[in-house]
Amino acid sequence: MLNIVLFGPPGAGKGTQSERLIEKYNLVHLSTGDIFRANIKGETELGKLAKSFMDQGKLVPDSVTIDMLRSEVLKQSTPNGFIFDGFPRTNAQAAALDEFLLTIDSSILLMLALEVEENELKTRLLKRAGVSGRADDADPVIIENRIRVYNNETAPVKDYYKQQGKFVSIDGIGTIDDITQRLFSVIDEKN
Repeated sequence: MLNIVLFGPPGAGKGTQSERLIEKYNLVHLSTGDIFRANIKGETELGKLAKSFMDQGKLVPDSVTIDMLRSEVLKQSTPNGFIFDGFPRTNAQAAALDEFLLTIDSSILLMLALEVEENELKTRLLKRAGVSGRADDADPVIIENRIRVYNNETAPVKDYYKQQGKFVSIDGIGTIDDITQRLFSVIDEKN
């Protein structure tokens, strides 16, 4: 199974590139944000549990997040693989994901990290705000905070996958097609 963690800071192009990877390799897209919203809207037991933490301003525990991911993965009858978007965000989540995938005789093949310098990220997010209308992309203070949170809390997950020999840095600067070809080349070489 081709399981990929697509990684990078806000504005790196994960959403755009995910769509292309999904199409080429027939992967199932697993976005934790989408999964949370669907479970909460559907009022599933896990959704109610997640909402109870969110309503208190708390982070949803890793165990609940993993249970939601597990449920989504197990819904698929014969997947080619999965692209994990927005997960894992911590080393503990990465370890929990590995443990779960082992139970279905699978593992992460690659963590592909889109590397984009900070000023370019800010420019991209501001442009995206104009197109998408996303308020969180329009406010420079919020953008700065999102990048800082990524650098402090999420970026260390790279080391987890480096230790396993699964981390690949991808230059996230250039045309969308150029970046896509870089991703395809790495995947085709490893797969």
